[in-house]
Parts: sequence; structure tokens; C-alpha cells
Amino acid sequence: MALSFPSDCRYADSHEYVRPEGERVRLGLSAFAVDQLGDIVFVELPEVGAELSCGQTFGSVESVKAVEDLLAPISGVVEARNEAVLANPEELQNDPYGEGWLLLVRPGAPEQLEALMPADTYAATVQGQG
Repeated sequence: MALSFPSDCRYADSHEYVRPEGERVRLGLSAFAVDQLGDIVFVELPEVGAELSCGQTFGSVESVKAVEDLLAPISGVVEARNEAVLANPEELQNDPYGEGWLLLVRPGAPEQLEALMPADTYAATVQGQG
């Protein structure tokens, strides 16, 4: 499967992505990370209203291979979480940039987006890591 990295997203070293949507950002896990994890069996996400701190753990993804912490690529407040992914973790594998998103966040420091990698840089970074 060829991995895609949408150009309207920015990517963290820890493989989370953010997609700006007006005043908010949609946060998820990159196709590369999902591919590396394999079959995802459980997702843990914070409650709506939770504060995310850039670089800090905000949840986890469990696969048949491993449990990986999710690290916040930006600081902000959780405005929504994807209940469909919590109920059916395979949604994350099927469509990580669409139906498999994790959180909708109101950024506390929008300039943090600039520190994240554009798609082409991220693609070059993960190339050969598989």
C-alpha cells in the first residue's frame, strides 16, 4: 500500500498530524504510523474540554504489536473527539486522514503549527523507516 501524506496537513516527529480548519485543527495519526502499528485494537483519547500541552501524552493507540503514546503536536483545548474511532479502532486504519481523525482542537498557540513539518518534509523523513 502506498502511503499518502496530504499537503494540507502538518506533521510532528512523533507521527501525529494536524489539519487546520478555520479556528480549529483536526488532529490524527499519520498513515505511516498507522501502517507501522498494524491491526489497531484500542484507542484512548482525552475528554472534551481537556487541555493538551505540546509534546505531552494525550492518549494511546494499542495494536496487536504494541501500545504507543499519542503526543500532542500543539497545545490547545479538545473541542471534540472521534467517538467512531473509540468504538471501532479499525476506522483509524481504514482512513487516517478522513473518518479516522482523533481530535478537534482549538489551538492555544497557533504559531506552533509553523514548527511542524510540511507533507514533503515528513514524507522524506519517514521514507526508509518502514
